[in-house]
Amino acid sequence: MTKRERWTADRIPDQTKRVFVVTGANSGLGLATTRALAHRGGHVIMAVRDEGKGRRAAAEITAEQADAALEVRHLDLADLDSVRAFAEQLRTDHPRLDVLVNNAGVMAPPRSLSAQGHELQFACNHLGHFALTGLLLDLLTEGDDPRVVTVSSTNHRQGRLFFDDLAGEHTYAPMRYYNQSKFANAVFGRELHRRLTAAGSPVRSVLAHPGYTSTNLQTSAPVGTVKLLFGRILAPLAQPAEQGALPQLYAATAPDAESGEFIGPDGPAELRGAPTRVHLSPAAADAETGRRLWELSERLTGVRYGFRAAA
Repeated sequence: MTKRERWTADRIPDQTKRVFVVTGANSGLGLATTRALAHRGGHVIMAVRDEGKGRRAAAEITAEQADAALEVRHLDLADLDSVRAFAEQLRTDHPRLDVLVNNAGVMAPPRSLSAQGHELQFACNHLGHFALTGLLLDLLTEGDDPRVVTVSSTNHRQGRLFFDDLAGEHTYAPMRYYNQSKFANAVFGRELHRRLTAAGSPVRSVLAHPGYTSTNLQTSAPVGTVKLLFGRILAPLAQPAEQGALPQLYAATAPDAESGEFIGPDGPAELRGAPTRVHLSPAAADAETGRRLWELSERLTGVRYGFRAAA
């Protein structure tokens, strides 16, 4: 994967008979990812908080492609009860899962708490995906070339974990805690890779980020100067969602996407461009930070991972 071999959605291999879960699939990067996978024959389970919006998004795709294989299912990542219900129903209906794309997220809202009392961005962007991945890991282990794709951000390089104030009771600022959640995504993806590899699991953990992409993430939750900056002032610089989704599509489908890698745009400052391998921050790659976040996440979600080697 070099700049001379720029990867586009046309290079996605045939995905017929492969089963995907895409979180946040009704808009933005999730919708672009779902559309591209369905176009190549994938069966996509659209995990969405608003089922009405999910059904409208699915209808938009089937209007373009009548044979698209789509399911719309409710999932509120900020509510661990919803995560468990989604996983339980999926396990009932599907004997295996090939790819989980941890895509959904919220950005820079005023401080609020999840159903279980966690800061909303940390709950939705990290804890919900941590729990979902663990609850579906046995289905993934049965999958064909199984992968977990976790979507982070260049903002992870500005982030750190506020272990002494995770809920933001004392130090909350919208972008500071968004950066924390994206840092947690990066740490989780790399630590998951370590643990899968140590167990001899066939599942790959691949990280991706979209660069600077125009989605409703910048406008649906932020307020004040953050919304003004990302929703209006910088909006003309953003690439479309179809381009921004390419790194996560590469991570999900390219034969040479390896576990532990971080895929992002190849342009200046990784803001836009074709997928390429990019660098994770040393802080996010730190094994001790990974262990500490993992143990904390198990405690906060009640989810323990059952790692299995390939049969």
